Amino acid sequence: MRSTDGLLGIGFMRTVFDSLGAGVFVTDTEGALTASNPRAQELLGRPQEQMLGQDMHDLLHRGPDGGTLPRAECGLLAVLDSGRPAEGSEELFLRGDGSLVPVIWAATPLRCEGRERGAVVVFHDFSLHRDAAEQTAAYLAALEGLTARLTMVAEVSTVLISTLETPEMLNRLAGLLVPDMGDWAAIDVRTPGQTGEMRRVAVRTPGDRGSTEELTGPLPPLPESTRSAVVQALRGAEPVVLDAAGLAERPDSPLAFAHRELFDRLGGTCAVVVPLHTRRQVFGALTVARVAPGSSFTDAEVFVLADIARRAGLVMEAAELFEQQRHVAETMQRQLLTPLPQVDHLTLAARYRPAESAAEIGGDWYDSFLLGDGVLTMVIGDVVGHDLKAAAHMAEVRNMLRALAWDRTEPPSLIMRRLDEAMTHTSDAPMATCVFARIEGAEGGPWELHWVNAGHPPPLLVTADGDTRFLEAGHGPLLGLSSALHMGLGWPDARAELPPRSTLLLYTDGLVESRTRDIEAGLATLRRHAGALARLDVEDFLDELLARIDPSGDDVALLVLRTPQAGAQDEEAPPQHAHSPAAADRGAPGSRIEDSPVRDTSEPV
Repeated sequence: MRSTDGLLGIGFMRTVFDSLGAGVFVTDTEGALTASNPRAQELLGRPQEQMLGQDMHDLLHRGPDGGTLPRAECGLLAVLDSGRPAEGSEELFLRGDGSLVPVIWAATPLRCEGRERGAVVVFHDFSLHRDAAEQTAAYLAALEGLTARLTMVAEVSTVLISTLETPEMLNRLAGLLVPDMGDWAAIDVRTPGQTGEMRRVAVRTPGDRGSTEELTGPLPPLPESTRSAVVQALRGAEPVVLDAAGLAERPDSPLAFAHRELFDRLGGTCAVVVPLHTRRQVFGALTVARVAPGSSFTDAEVFVLADIARRAGLVMEAAELFEQQRHVAETMQRQLLTPLPQVDHLTLAARYRPAESAAEIGGDWYDSFLLGDGVLTMVIGDVVGHDLKAAAHMAEVRNMLRALAWDRTEPPSLIMRRLDEAMTHTSDAPMATCVFARIEGAEGGPWELHWVNAGHPPPLLVTADGDTRFLEAGHGPLLGLSSALHMGLGWPDARAELPPRSTLLLYTDGLVESRTRDIEAGLATLRRHAGALARLDVEDFLDELLARIDPSGDDVALLVLRTPQAGAQDEEAPPQHAHSPAAADRGAPGSRIEDSPVRDTSEPV
């Protein structure tokens, strides 16, 4: 029975030996091969009969150069000497066809009945593991490179949206590309409004070593045809890659010579020229160069640069549209804010400061005109919204008010009621606030203010001595809701005397209210500054008031009236400031559009 069990056990173990997925061979105590399994024969490309009796080290073990290793350096033979297990990786075994296979192995001494019989060696083809490791390393390197590119694109995107000043944006963009994408970068753009005119707006080197400013400035015009890389990029809207051969070509146009000057001054063995473009037009070209011998750009790098240039082109197009819209808005605002009349020594002045928005225009307006009976009016108003649509609605409401009021001698409250009904039934203008006032009095005064207020901040009256008070009376609901018609609400008429040399200020809420300041605090600030400025003439009064309050965010309209001294009807009317745009452009003094919330308001637009 035991003999049968032993035979079955030997057969089982032989099956295991032959079925192992790893190569196995056995040596005797001298290192000669005594057995091998099928997997070993497959990995080594040698049948068993060719290996039996051969010295394992001499037959199989090779060094990195393919030569035979000294026996003293063989870790496999060391197992026979030490009697202890050992293992190794990336050893080379010689296959039957003369090729080398890297292996990972483990060897253990073979003992039988207390005697050393040799060693058992188990090994795997390590090339599979090495390939997997190399693929993993390559994947990690590619992922690291992609992360770096994505980080750069994110930084570029931040730069592109950080300012609407195109030259500043392009200069910062070029700086971001150096040295990560190249040793220097330059940007050439077409000059707006001039066909074919070019200008270099940015040249950046690592750390901006040396002066590159002299390389910027006007460039020769864009030629009709040339082999120049920058012209090809501008004409074809496709990236152009320059190698050493391309850089060695002789320039064939003045613009090509100007482009070559960059390489003469800054060096370069290869470069990429990518267009700054959108689907509609090409705005310029970005050149990124490397100077090290043998340098080149990968397809992925060219793609990244082309994508960055495309993003820059989109921002340049947005900036161009912004400028066009701002010009339209400014022109529209100039037409809407009419010249101010001058009557009986009453001095008027006005300011309009646009909102910090793309349209640079909003629903605020001021107005002043003579009625059919010769009475002077003052109007300040605000239509809901801060864009060109709001400005159009503002113009509609302003013109309706003029049409309804100019031939009427009725009280302001009735004019306001008629305006509310007209807005509700004949206009799509949204809600609006408004102060409508008549300046009444005999020639030379005394003068009286007769007004109504439709949901607007109250007028401010400042005496010649600097005393101030808000005219709170006459307050009624907003316009455009037909409140008076359906709810029985109205706009009560109010009257107030205007003392000699007093200042009446009408303003919109952008002067006294912002995200960081509530209207009560803003009204208190306005009152304090206006009182301190009471002795200035009206032009300086407005300029200094805006400078001190420095409103931001919303658009602001201001309209101010200064009454004359008592008995001044025979005096000559005070001269107007020569720098007033109204005086310069229309022959009527006192009104001005401010072109920036932070610009010196004494400078004309």
